[in-house]
Amino acid sequence: MPSDSPIEIVDLRREYGQFVAVNNLDLNIRKNSFTGFLGPNGAGKSTTLKILTHLINATSGNAYLNGVDVVKDPKEALSNVGTVVETPEFYTYLTPIETMKYIGEILGMSHEAIKSETDIILEKVKMTEWADKRIGTFSKGMRQRIALGQALMNSPSIIILDEPTSGLDPRGMAETREILKNLRNEKSLTVLMSSHLLYEVGDLCDRVAIINHGALLVHDDIDNVIKTDDTRRITVKLNGTPTQDLLGRISALQNVVSAERLGNDIEIRFKGDANAKAKLFSDLGLLNVGIYELSEQGTLETTYLNLIAESR
Repeated sequence: MPSDSPIEIVDLRREYGQFVAVNNLDLNIRKNSFTGFLGPNGAGKSTTLKILTHLINATSGNAYLNGVDVVKDPKEALSNVGTVVETPEFYTYLTPIETMKYIGEILGMSHEAIKSETDIILEKVKMTEWADKRIGTFSKGMRQRIALGQALMNSPSIIILDEPTSGLDPRGMAETREILKNLRNEKSLTVLMSSHLLYEVGDLCDRVAIINHGALLVHDDIDNVIKTDDTRRITVKLNGTPTQDLLGRISALQNVVSAERLGNDIEIRFKGDANAKAKLFSDLGLLNVGIYELSEQGTLETTYLNLIAESR
């Protein structure tokens, strides 16, 4: 029986001949979370998302959206879900307004609701200025923003995204991420997003699920995944050379375990949560010693690579 999770995957399996793309996967996505779905090429991410969105069928197992079985009742299961899976395609002779109208009519929305939602959504995806221009003249980044807009029609409670910034130039990536950051603040929305970009997941998501060979390796809050113990490591870069006196002053700061010189850098080990880290950064700034960069070690990238290596 399905749980109260917006997205629930139970013993899901997908085989292509002798190749197992999804290997008895179990995954429950927490309500109102923004979850990054990570794994190397061939790990089973896109296959899982295609099963969730009823683009392909599972060999066995179940997938539920808002408690509704995707296989048994795909129309009902997907009725409150917005998706951007693979490269979005459009009727290029239509404008964003016409495209939203077309999608709204498919969804059974009233004329008034379509107009109201279109105005709101085009503002959200920063496409109001091009609302009446033909999509065929748009860049790939602009088309991706329209795709995100389509996914938001009818105010879904779940958004499923498959590598939403893939193939975009730096500007397009930044614009798309800004839209996704704003979605993160919508309290009634649950987002599951696959990506190959670890820094993107770290920037956007509060939770992460990592798979390899179609099986789940870890699913938790990002902070819990990154922390292998209670100690965090911060690298501090200075304009000058760190002195022994400075190391002593940093070692005396609250929650700091140690401060050691590494060439012209300083490695700080400390214990504490995000609030403790924020206080540490503030205290370091008050030292007024020419700090120009702070970076945390034990990053999502490090944890991800270790997990993938162990699962080979």
